[in-house]
Amino acid sequence: MHQIQTSKLFWASCLALLVTSLSFGIRAGMMDQLGIDFQLNATQLGTITATAFWGFPLAIVIGGFIVDIIGMKRLLVMAFLFHLAGILLTIFAQGYWSLFFSTLLIGIANGTVEAACNPLVAALYPQEKTTRLNYFHLWFPGGVVIGTLLVTLFVHLGIGWQFQVGIMLIPTVIYGYIFSKLDFPVTERVSSGYSTTDMYKAVGSPLFLFLFLCMFMTAITELFTGQWISLLLKNVTDNAILLLTITTGIMVIGRAFAKPIVQKLAPQGVLLFSAIFAAAGLYMLGSFTGNAVFFAAIIFGIGVCYFWPTMIGFVAENIPQSGALGLNLIGGAGMFAVSIYTMIMGSYYDGLIIKHLPVGSNLDLYSSATEGTAEALAYTTAKNLAGPEVLQITLILPILLIFAFGGLYLYMKNKKEVVPIAV
Repeated sequence: MHQIQTSKLFWASCLALLVTSLSFGIRAGMMDQLGIDFQLNATQLGTITATAFWGFPLAIVIGGFIVDIIGMKRLLVMAFLFHLAGILLTIFAQGYWSLFFSTLLIGIANGTVEAACNPLVAALYPQEKTTRLNYFHLWFPGGVVIGTLLVTLFVHLGIGWQFQVGIMLIPTVIYGYIFSKLDFPVTERVSSGYSTTDMYKAVGSPLFLFLFLCMFMTAITELFTGQWISLLLKNVTDNAILLLTITTGIMVIGRAFAKPIVQKLAPQGVLLFSAIFAAAGLYMLGSFTGNAVFFAAIIFGIGVCYFWPTMIGFVAENIPQSGALGLNLIGGAGMFAVSIYTMIMGSYYDGLIIKHLPVGSNLDLYSSATEGTAEALAYTTAKNLAGPEVLQITLILPILLIFAFGGLYLYMKNKKEVVPIAV
């Protein structure tokens, strides 16, 4: 048995997650161009984007069930092959269906990376799971920042989207090569001697089911707002995309300095603190105007920064019997909730716009009106009013989370004070 090279495995995991996040950042930046090149309408582009969100939970949940059986190494080789196929199929896409399947493949690859890497990080660092999961997950917002900056640069230089997608091949090939050469530990559940029955009991426990429901709300608060922020606040500020860069940048910095915060507050304290800041930030984003919106983005970024990795970290630390399946069900729940919520809110947003237009208006007529006409002006005003309203509806979620995590904090505090009786 060879030595497990902990830091090499960790850095290769970070590279694999970087590919995942680059795919988000680059796809967000090239959607308009794809629409022009392949004559795709907004609904088709929306479906292509959504397939990534469908592929992810599908892969992460299936991966959670099979990772202990086939091992983390085989799962990551599969992720590499899915990434490679998805990226190449995107570069050579001929139209709607090839883009649909290539995005689905990349979504499956992204989910497979998390299905293997979350339990891998927990197994490599059993003493500081939540801290290390925060370090690992900083590569997600980090990659989104790198991706959006690369797209901006390439568009400025007049370099096509095929080359932008091709850039992802570099970290993909590197992580595939490193993983193929290294030995992997067994998952923590297996090394701890918990049986498959213990695992299924753990994911059916009240504490796990409570966290599963909370993950719906934490993921929507973070990812839905992140994906939609530039669209919803386009009319509040000229630099709406900059808002996403600010919140994402804060997330990178926050996760990099997670260690002292996690040690001081414990995962449940971090979650309560996050919910308070997320609710305050979301309220400010929906009600502030002008440059004050940038302050709101900072507060919101601090709030959502620790949600995802700390939810996974809490499960890893407090429900270790749930194993890789527990970690991956939590991640899958998050992505699944975002995809459903995005679809519901898309039509709700259209409905709000119609509400702010003159009675009996045709939305298509107004949305395609020539710039400068009364219809175009009315449409812009309606969007201006509708965007913050979507944020105000979403605000209900972090407010509910304040109560939920407040209860969790008290529950864990009382649990620690009760001395366990030896069985």
